[in-house]
Amino acid sequence: MQGWIEDEQPTQPLHVAFDLDGTLIHQTGDLEDTPRYDVISVFHFFEKLGNVMYIWSGGGVEYAKVWAQKLGLKALIVEKGSFKPDICFDDMRVNLGIISIRV
Repeated sequence: MQGWIEDEQPTQPLHVAFDLDGTLIHQTGDLEDTPRYDVISVFHFFEKLGNVMYIWSGGGVEYAKVWAQKLGLKALIVEKGSFKPDICFDDMRVNLGIISIRV
């Protein structure tokens, strides 16, 4: 078939990082923070494709671990900006990933 590469090697998984505050959870001020299910569905999309998932937060690793557990998200928890992932999702305009997406 034209356009198909028959000897194509399997692709390597992407390293995909999600920020926590404002990205995976909506900060509501004095009230309890709430999950952003639209962004969480994007997390699950990349996860189901077999990518390496990360969660980070300016609030620190322990804070991110607590929220990852609350949200039921399986990811590596790392210091924010500790490496440059292939794709980074954040609620702010950042340059933390090779591709940074503002949500």
